Order: sequence, then C-alpha cells, then structure tokens
Amino acid sequence: MESTVVEPGALLVTLDMVGIFVFAISGGLVAVRKGLDIFGVLVLAWTTGLGGGFLRDVLIGAVPPAALADWRYLMVPVAAGLVTFYFHPALGRMERLVNVFDAAGLGLFCVTGALKALDFGLGPVPAALMGMLTGIGGGVARDLLAGRVPVVLRSEIYATPALVGAAVAVAGESSGLSTFAYAIPAVVLCTGWRLLALRKGWEAPRPAGSAST
Repeated sequence: MESTVVEPGALLVTLDMVGIFVFAISGGLVAVRKGLDIFGVLVLAWTTGLGGGFLRDVLIGAVPPAALADWRYLMVPVAAGLVTFYFHPALGRMERLVNVFDAAGLGLFCVTGALKALDFGLGPVPAALMGMLTGIGGGVARDLLAGRVPVVLRSEIYATPALVGAAVAVAGESSGLSTFAYAIPAVVLCTGWRLLALRKGWEAPRPAGSAST
C-alpha cells in the first residue's frame, strides 16, 4: 500500500482509476460538444475525473489529496482527455455516451469514496454521504464550467443512486464479506439505476406548477 493513498486493496485501486477515466471521458465529451479547444477538453476531463475525490479527501483529512500526491491520479484524466479529443468522432452519439460514462463514473466513485471515508474513521452514515459526494462532485464541477445547470440540481434521478450504492458498500464492508463480493454489486446497482432512470424518464418530485427544464 502506498503511503500517499489509503486503499482497501488492488480492486479498489482499479475501480478508482476506471472511475476517473470514464468520468474524465464524460467531461471531455461535454467539452467537445461545447466546441472547446484541447486545453478546455483537458480541463473539463481533469475536473470531472478528480473533482469529487479531491473534495472528499479535503473533507476527511486525507491531505494532500490523492489527486496531488499520486502521479497516476494526475495522468489518467489527462490520458482520457487526449483520447476524447483525438478520437471523439469515432465515439459516435455523444449525448448517449456522456450519459453512459457519467453513470459508470457515478457508480464507481460512490463506492470507492465511501470505502475510503470508512478507512479514515468515519461512521457508516458520514461515509455513505462522502461516497455520494465523491460520485456527484466531478459532474457538478463539469456542468458549472460548461455553463450548464448541474444534473444533480435538476429533477433527474442522480444523487439517490449514488447514495444507495455508497450505502450498500458501507454495509458490505461492515459485514465482513470480501471487497469484490459487495463493491461490484454496489457499482452495478448505482450505474444500472441511473441508466434505467434515464431510459424510463424517471424524475425526482418538483414543486407543484414548476416548469420542467
């Protein structure tokens, strides 16, 4: 285990890196859709991939944040941004891909975020909240930089799957099961719920008479 990053095991390292990569791709695709240059694509990719984890680390006292202490956390979103910039025409239908990558990143990050919070001594409820924050933080930063209302503030089902996925991970950690036995199902639950909500058009309740965005 590296001294700069608290990791429950190789599986969680892999999940974290995959989460950063897919979230960074979603940020890069948004930047491409907005017509930004290569610097803009890299900034949105980096911010989306690392924003939630950076905020979590600061809040739980994991300083310096992994995004600054471990070169892998810096290079993965840069690689994802470059891949997106140069090969985005081959990625096809962008809106659909942004949603898929965003949902996958949400699922991966809510789990790794919750488990890292537990590793730093937080209780089950705060750890689940930190997992949710890790999942939604990068997307919020991406949308604000891109001039969009953050997804989590709209009526779409977004934060709830992240919170539930994080709660499943926290419960699994306390049950004594292997990390693989509960982490992967928690990721699948969150990602699948988010994608199903998009497909079915599920929305959170809005005030009566409010306009749909």
